[in-house]
Amino acid sequence: MYDAQAKQELIEACGRPGISMARLARDCGINANLLNTWVRKHERKAVAQALPAAVEADAAAPAFLPVHIEAPAAPAQAEVQLQARLPNGVVVDLAGCDLSQVCELVQVLGRLRCSASTRN
Repeated sequence: MYDAQAKQELIEACGRPGISMARLARDCGINANLLNTWVRKHERKAVAQALPAAVEADAAAPAFLPVHIEAPAAPAQAEVQLQARLPNGVVVDLAGCDLSQVCELVQVLGRLRCSASTRN
């Protein structure tokens, strides 16, 4: 068994800036893993003791807070200016259409069958 006072002094020494736990353990003639275990247990104990106070402080606060979210305003329909030149020479010129109309037209054009002529 190790002296409780000496053990506590080693644990406190490990918390000082610039202290190497491995070197301290070696200088004191104990295993570095054992010293590391003591330090971790001490830290867990300190957290466990502080935790009930934090829980009591939070107990008075409500668990949920209402959050009010405003719906975004509907975006204004933008007019689209579109000109497309198809491989067969047809020019599609749309001016003043809204986005939904352009989307419909693009879908329709995408479904059209096109034939490529090959020249020999």
